Amino acid sequence: MEKTSFEVIIAGGGVMGCATAYYLLKMNPGLQVAIIEKDPTYRYASTILSDGNVRIQFNLKENIQISQYGNHVLETFAEDMAVGEKVPHVAARRQGNLFLADENGRIEAEAGMKLQQSLGCAVEWLTAEEIRAAYPTYQIEGCVGGTLGREDGSVDPNAVLMGYKDKAIDLGAHYIQDEVAELLTDVKQVSGVRLASGNILYSSTVMNAAGAWARGLALTAGVDLPVQPVMRQVYIVETAFNPDGFLPSLFLPTGQYLIHENAGHFVIGKSLPDDPIGFDFSVKQQRFIDLLWPELVEYLPAFERLKVTGGWAGLYAVNTLDGNAILGEWPELGGLYLANGFSGHGFQQCHAVGRYLAELILGEEPALDLSVFTPQRILENKPIFESTHRLI
Repeated sequence: MEKTSFEVIIAGGGVMGCATAYYLLKMNPGLQVAIIEKDPTYRYASTILSDGNVRIQFNLKENIQISQYGNHVLETFAEDMAVGEKVPHVAARRQGNLFLADENGRIEAEAGMKLQQSLGCAVEWLTAEEIRAAYPTYQIEGCVGGTLGREDGSVDPNAVLMGYKDKAIDLGAHYIQDEVAELLTDVKQVSGVRLASGNILYSSTVMNAAGAWARGLALTAGVDLPVQPVMRQVYIVETAFNPDGFLPSLFLPTGQYLIHENAGHFVIGKSLPDDPIGFDFSVKQQRFIDLLWPELVEYLPAFERLKVTGGWAGLYAVNTLDGNAILGEWPELGGLYLANGFSGHGFQQCHAVGRYLAELILGEEPALDLSVFTPQRILENKPIFESTHRLI
């Protein structure tokens, strides 16, 4: 049985783990960092199964700032993450995100827009008439208008993940194909991990970046996180529309969304209250027909005729306390750092969160204060909610 020591062990080689490894090694070259990933193909990884949407439109200041930093990183991501001739192309597309508001949600939508604008975000209010005029495909019903974030859009999740992974390895990270089966502790301090292979890796600093599997891993050290793996389905539909260029991604007041892919093709999804909890990746097309389609037509009658041509299922690591990230050292176990419970926002938040976790681990002053997401709030049962009407 192999026994090896590292200065930092990261459990989970998805985008959050690899981004943190990159920032650790960028700030402290030569640091001994191990990334443990059970499946380098990332077949079931939430990063790869993400729809790739990125947005500035949040109602919590820190979430907005996280997105602003992400936009900044993406501007030079290809050149910053290049390894020799291997250059990641994230295919950034700024088609915009348009959040519709009904009368009940208008006050909150406008308040969120004002906060975003105060932080320098390019977000504006469009009336229902202006939306119909600008985007004839979106002949909306039952809405008074919406907020349009012109800097919002989509990027390629796989390119971002592989960019961070390849660059972290190039900087010296040890990428190990295995699974962290158990967190090892000594009194109230992390001491390492036991892998599924039986090997033991020692470290006084371990980061839980296990995504939807985070709670199970944390429980091996007696830490109970309010994180559940929730299956989320998305559907690809074909319509008769043929709009010029790309339409903004559209978010209904109910939480359902449409991302225009090309010509008459859209990706459609929504978190539902009875989405299965567990590790289920099967797509159930009937749920779209029974639940999403009627609601879609209620707001967009023109979508009454469409054809479901595909889809996929992935997992949200849902923070059942408040739907926001859990970031930082667990107060009752020294050396256990958490980047968990993103509830569907993890991919787009990886840049700022990776930097923040690296700063905390290295004892640096954070460039962006994200202490509002402290794990302490879990112990104190003090949730911080993003909003009432914008649970996407």
